[in-house]
Amino acid sequence: MAALRRTLSSSKFEQEGFMVPCASSCAIRVSPLQHQQQQQQQQHQQSCVVLSPVSAVVSQGFALFPLSLFRLGINNSSQGMADRAGKSSSRRSAWKRFPTVLGMCFIVGVLLGLLTPDNWTSSSSSSSDTAKSGQDLASSDFIEGIKVENVASSGEVANALEETSGIDSHINDMCKLASGLQYGVTKVLEPHKLLIVVTPTYNRAFQAYYLTRLAHTLKLVPPPFLWIVVEMGAQSLETASLLQQTGIMYRHLVCEKNLTNIKDRGIHQRNVALAHIEQHQLDGIVYFADDDNVYTLELFEELRQIRRFGTWLVGMLAHSKSRTVLEGPVCDGEKVIGWHTNEKSKRLRRFHVDMSGFAFNSTILWDPDRWHRPSLDPIRQLDTVKEGFQETTFIEQLVADESQMEGRPPGCSKVMVWHLHLETVSGLPYPSGWTMNSPLSANLPLQQDA
Repeated sequence: MAALRRTLSSSKFEQEGFMVPCASSCAIRVSPLQHQQQQQQQQHQQSCVVLSPVSAVVSQGFALFPLSLFRLGINNSSQGMADRAGKSSSRRSAWKRFPTVLGMCFIVGVLLGLLTPDNWTSSSSSSSDTAKSGQDLASSDFIEGIKVENVASSGEVANALEETSGIDSHINDMCKLASGLQYGVTKVLEPHKLLIVVTPTYNRAFQAYYLTRLAHTLKLVPPPFLWIVVEMGAQSLETASLLQQTGIMYRHLVCEKNLTNIKDRGIHQRNVALAHIEQHQLDGIVYFADDDNVYTLELFEELRQIRRFGTWLVGMLAHSKSRTVLEGPVCDGEKVIGWHTNEKSKRLRRFHVDMSGFAFNSTILWDPDRWHRPSLDPIRQLDTVKEGFQETTFIEQLVADESQMEGRPPGCSKVMVWHLHLETVSGLPYPSGWTMNSPLSANLPLQQDA
């Protein structure tokens, strides 16, 4: 009977989760329910250790004394909970122990975070932290490269790199190169004034030679550039074909005026171009470039420096082709202080300038208020004056005196235009289209060996 009671008591205790002494052994016998509770306690303790900030410090080997206290508290709490397991039910003890342990972990973590010196955390480094720092260093180098590139774009990279130490020399060279490239792009994109070159032409034996030579010169002039070519009567197929092949922006105009004197041909052709510029209000520098003259590229660079009216020396071969004549302004810097000419017949003129020796701002033609012109009449060349005086009468409509002129280049000591007068005999025929319709006959046949 006593054995039966012990058996029933023993089974009852096992169901309730109490520890039962075993007759055959001195070890403590634990029921499955109690074993499950102990596993839950260990999981709670592990989760507490993971969630606590102490784990980061413990993994690095710091704060050993607070860690021992933390472990001692966990062991005591585990032993106390094991002792109290026989006095309370499993459902009430499971949720009461977890907040207590979690609170202890939180308090210890806060204390360690407040009491741990800064140099401990800054000097500590693990393998994972080293890899992460390498990635951060690479990203910082990339960001630093972007910053240096931005400095280069502002044009101050040279001074910034001289004051900064620890940067490799090849980065310095690359940044200077980038700064130089940006300077070059700025120079290329610098806006230029539109050049409007007016060329009167007519059909003659040397026309193809003159226009081709002038076209090759104008192709080297940087844009923006407009070539206005004016013919008499109608547009010839030869001139139209040549202009299409030059690759230059051009306008092919026609002067339809019936002339009684062919010497006035160039005057009316230029007036057609002036009316076209005024009608379309082209804004640029107008220059009369005859097709039989020779020009330097420096001349077109000087044209873009003109504000209102510019003038320069012209070298001319006399009609007798026995001497050279220099005609144009005498300058002190850009200021015109006098004139020079070798022809006595032209000394009565107001301005001693050849038609290819001056250029002016096109807005004078269609915006008189800007330049305070006293007259609103259209500015044109006059065919009622004697030969050789067309230039001075036209210039008098553009400027009042020499104070409104600009000598180009400063000092007016360089000849940039040559007028050679190499015209052939008038009436000399030339092939239609400047091509031969039938092959020439050989009047000097090759000698054959006997």
